[in-house]
Amino acid sequence: MRIAQIAPLAESVPPRLYGGTERIVSYLTEELVRQGHDVTLFASADSLTSAELVACVDRPLRLNPAVKDPIPYHVMMLDKVARRAEEFDVLHFHIDILHFPLIREFASRTLTTLHGRLDLLDLKPFYSAFSDVPLVSISNDQRGPMPPVNWVGTVYHGLPRDLLPFTAKPAPGYLAFLGRISPEKRPDRAIEIAARAGMPLKMAAKVDNADLPYWKEVVEPLVATHRNVEFIGEIAEHQKAEFLGNASALLFPIDWPEPFGLVMIEAMACGTPVIAFDRGSVPEVIDDGVSGFIVENIEGAVAAVDRARAHDRRKVREAFEQRFTADRMARDYVEIYRRLAATSRQDPIPFMSEPGDFAQRAVS
Repeated sequence: MRIAQIAPLAESVPPRLYGGTERIVSYLTEELVRQGHDVTLFASADSLTSAELVACVDRPLRLNPAVKDPIPYHVMMLDKVARRAEEFDVLHFHIDILHFPLIREFASRTLTTLHGRLDLLDLKPFYSAFSDVPLVSISNDQRGPMPPVNWVGTVYHGLPRDLLPFTAKPAPGYLAFLGRISPEKRPDRAIEIAARAGMPLKMAAKVDNADLPYWKEVVEPLVATHRNVEFIGEIAEHQKAEFLGNASALLFPIDWPEPFGLVMIEAMACGTPVIAFDRGSVPEVIDDGVSGFIVENIEGAVAAVDRARAHDRRKVREAFEQRFTADRMARDYVEIYRRLAATSRQDPIPFMSEPGDFAQRAVS
């Protein structure tokens, strides 16, 4: 198939540091090429891909201090996409909402994966106005706040099978927190859990400008107070294998409707069990007692630490291989692409649009 992948411009594909959406776009793009598809990637010029690259900005917008507003650059990218739209069987967007007015005439050949939270009040009237556009969720829980829309599948994220190696015996052993310093990620909970469990905690996380007050007022004082906490800062992709692989467990103490939680399957790929609060997508991603432990509160998380240290890490890795590889993710998307292409040719093949159609296949 001839497939266009349209990525956000905040980071390169793949990103140098933090950037979950761009990372997934990269894994999907490379796997589609490996499976024999003709793929074109619209992204920043420094992106690395085996697909055809259409450079839309010289460098990622987040790393360009001259950029104050990302919208003009995305609009210019969409103009490039529109000029080439007829070249593709399917155009797959990963940029939230800016493209919706543009694709009215060929919406049936498009797919939009919604990577973020959907419980914001301003989104409901928007998606109601574009209820015909084909959408994919990254978990079934993510769909909850949405009005009636054209869901064509739920596709869980996946990682290349050999991206992060399995670590059978972590050394020296510590608890890990990886991601963003923000109120909804609850790094303060991670610090308390580690302190009460008597375990060292290593925190590899970025601090966005929007979260600086939370960092300075809440988290930084806790890091300074607790001697067991080491704040590493933002880490690159090549550092994750050692960071996650040597952890006894990953703490995922979220306090928001997490759409997916890529870090959970990154830990699973290393064989590292996840201790996660029961919010958002967590029950869909973590098999309780197999790939990690789902808890309701801090007390439950502390109790799970000893269980995680004694857990069979090979079972965690096996759960990753069964459910969260990039080849499975790409196959699920290709099935949707083919249905979209058939529908656009007025071929009467129905969508599998109920929640969990593709998510359920990922379990089997």
